[in-house]
Amino acid sequence: MPVKIIVDLELLAKEVEDEVREVYLSIEKKALKNHAKVLEGFRRWHISDYHLKGSTGYGYGDAGREALERVYAEIFRAEAALVRGQIVSGTHAIALCLYGILRPGDELLFIQGEPYDTLSEMIGIRGEDHGSLKEFGINYRQVGLVDRTAIDYEAVGQAISDRTRMVMLQRSRGYSLNPSLSIREMKRIINFIRDKKPDTIIFVDNCYGEFVEEEEPIEAGADLAAGSLIKNPGGGIAATGGYVVGKAQYVQMASNRWTAPGIGAGVGPTLEHNRLLFQGLFLAPHVVAEALKGAVFASRFFERLGFEVMPRYDEERHDIVQAIRLDAPERMLAFCRGIQACSPVDSHVVPEASTLPGYGEPVVMAAGTFIQGASLELSADGPIRPPYVVYLQGGLSKEYVRLAVISAAREVLKV
Repeated sequence: MPVKIIVDLELLAKEVEDEVREVYLSIEKKALKNHAKVLEGFRRWHISDYHLKGSTGYGYGDAGREALERVYAEIFRAEAALVRGQIVSGTHAIALCLYGILRPGDELLFIQGEPYDTLSEMIGIRGEDHGSLKEFGINYRQVGLVDRTAIDYEAVGQAISDRTRMVMLQRSRGYSLNPSLSIREMKRIINFIRDKKPDTIIFVDNCYGEFVEEEEPIEAGADLAAGSLIKNPGGGIAATGGYVVGKAQYVQMASNRWTAPGIGAGVGPTLEHNRLLFQGLFLAPHVVAEALKGAVFASRFFERLGFEVMPRYDEERHDIVQAIRLDAPERMLAFCRGIQACSPVDSHVVPEASTLPGYGEPVVMAAGTFIQGASLELSADGPIRPPYVVYLQGGLSKEYVRLAVISAAREVLKV
């Protein structure tokens, strides 16, 4: 438990910046490699000015949309991609994959404990909303982590059966203290599953993980991955959207769920979004690096104030999420007030905990973003439940994160 003392926060921030400088350099090296990969994708597919234009109505023959999906497939080392502004969230992109591929009698296996909150009702393990996987006769099983930190390979091996059609992996920690999943560990998991049941479909929730490491889930051996464009790959510019990448067969099945069998990915107007989606993708490696630097700063800053942080500033990162354990609901609210007050949009608004669709408990969210819900810009949130952890993610610049973190600390130390 941190001791309430008088702290010169500006002086502390300068000290922290000096401490984390080497970590910043390692982030920049990865960003350079990822940026080169993205640039090569644009060059390979000869992206031109006319690709930045949009379409209306059915969107037949939208050359920009088709080129964007080729670039995504190239960057993520996938056979095919579905990238659409009509996908409203990461959860929606995940739903396309689950409903598009799984059939009655199939089994979905999750091996990192409980899934992220918004997936629980979709699966059918919480709530009674119509249309869950459970209602469609799709079985769900899960295997917990060993000591909340490591994959239980023995239990996973026992859980995989003839009915197991898909194993789903979650790259980010979500609203939990479980560690995020590295590409290195992902490769080990996938190889283990392939040895047990080669035809198992490996699907990765890639939200918050894009461009954090030098490789992506498809390179680790996954069949399919999905995420949101208002998180990492949208670069803070994409106004909406989501993506699915992977083997062509499975991307097509997800596309059929997005529209209808026989139509698939052949339609979909892009309106005026194409330029934003291209430009956001181009900037994404740099903006993700800025968010990572901000997370490193926040981690060390709050650690110096006496709080438990996950991960620590010098630990390897696999997503952009920084968890800070505050041990009291009042501190969670104070932290979010500080972030909101330092936001460029709605800085005058005071965050309060409330119930939100898809969540089992009241959630407090601070997000003074230009794009509603855009986590990559900078947001802080978490469910009001013990041990009262706030999850900080994003930051269009590390300077902005520094200002906001100091503001949050100032509010927390008042409690």
